[in-house]
Amino acid sequence: QVALVGSGGGLVQPWGPLKLSCSGSGSNCSDYANGWYRQAPGKQLELVGVISSDGNPNYADSVKGRLIIYRNNAMNTVFLQMNNLKPEDTAVYYCKARRGSFTSWGQGTQVTVSS
Repeated sequence: QVALVGSGGGLVQPWGPLKLSCSGSGSNCSDYANGWYRQAPGKQLELVGVISSDGNPNYADSVKGRLIIYRNNAMNTVFLQMNNLKPEDTAVYYCKARRGSFTSWGQGTQVTVSS
């Protein structure tokens, strides 16, 4: 079973870029569907996007064209490249791996978009 560690959050100015990482151990991330979620203050958990085990990504409409999910199998890591960040992207970001009935979450990493 895979265990995940998320990292890379921080403070970024509006329209800037930031890349989050989700490192796996114990199993290959590529054997799972890997998703990124976020939770803004006072709001529910929101799906940002998912990359399937065969490498196909899908994104929430709110982030299409700005956020990219990709996986580096050699590093056993899933990345979330975020571009043109907006203040409304401020949230705690979580990565998740899912296969069948098994789900693993990484710890959250805070992203704050502010000038």
